[in-house]
Amino acid sequence: MTTTATTRRLSLKAQTIGAAAAIVSAVVLPQLLHAIGASTGLGSALGEILLPMHFPIILAGLLAGPYAAMTAGVLSPLLSFVLTGMPAPAMLPFMMLELAVYGLCAGLLRTVSLPDTAKVLIVQLCGRIVRAGAILVVFYGFGGSVQPAVILTSIRMGLIGIALQLILIPVILACLRWTDRASS
Repeated sequence: MTTTATTRRLSLKAQTIGAAAAIVSAVVLPQLLHAIGASTGLGSALGEILLPMHFPIILAGLLAGPYAAMTAGVLSPLLSFVLTGMPAPAMLPFMMLELAVYGLCAGLLRTVSLPDTAKVLIVQLCGRIVRAGAILVVFYGFGGSVQPAVILTSIRMGLIGIALQLILIPVILACLRWTDRASS
């Protein structure tokens, strides 16, 4: 049985710590990027480009499992909204759903034998598809105010963040595995 940091069964305490770390990261990282954006004249564009809330939730799923990461995915945008007013109220439920799906899918793929890059790509696709579906249902089914064009715009704007996730998350996981093996 393998005992690496990314595949061993985690205690409730470890899952709770993972969820808390993901929530804190997913609230703080966007604020740091907004501060940098404000000082450089980019405004909120850095957040839309780098997707700072997505990164810790996907990583939490791959490290702490589906329950911790899904919980972090729901609570992070909600807590961020309460503390900072962001994301915008119209986008809040969609972000909560998207990040919950990221966390759930990443957690479910945690022990699946696939390359980490493939796991991250599957997670990204699942989250984006669910978010797009929710936006379309709300807009066409209930006359919601979020336009369907936001789906393609957010994907286009977030391509750099998506690419960074595909590169950095597997590197972080590999480093954790290496550290775990070195300490064993």
